[in-house]
Amino acid sequence: MKSFIALATLSALSATPAMAGPYVNAEVNSGWAGSDWAGSATDLHVGYEGTAGAVSYYLQGGPQVQASNGGGDNNTELSGKVGGSIAASEDVSVYGELAFATTDTDNNNYGTKLGVKWSF
Repeated sequence: MKSFIALATLSALSATPAMAGPYVNAEVNSGWAGSDWAGSATDLHVGYEGTAGAVSYYLQGGPQVQASNGGGDNNTELSGKVGGSIAASEDVSVYGELAFATTDTDNNNYGTKLGVKWSF
């Protein structure tokens, strides 16, 4: 169950902050199996973002409160992400992200994201 929550959290972590400089980001990611709630992960991150020419970047991390269905396995772990984007043209950008969340076992969770955004 914890792996599912962490994986759902890592795949959902994609919001890039809008302001340059330091920021605080609180985010809740939840998962369901059919209509059954599987759990939630709440990230309470502090981060920094910036730009350099056509490149924008961000780095954030902090505690992640994990709540599973049944409430017995709730715990707090460390999570974070780093990512950015590059303007390939006026209308196209390429972006990527690397995220992680620790677990109470030796199997920490990692996730990646890579994409292309075309604005029109």
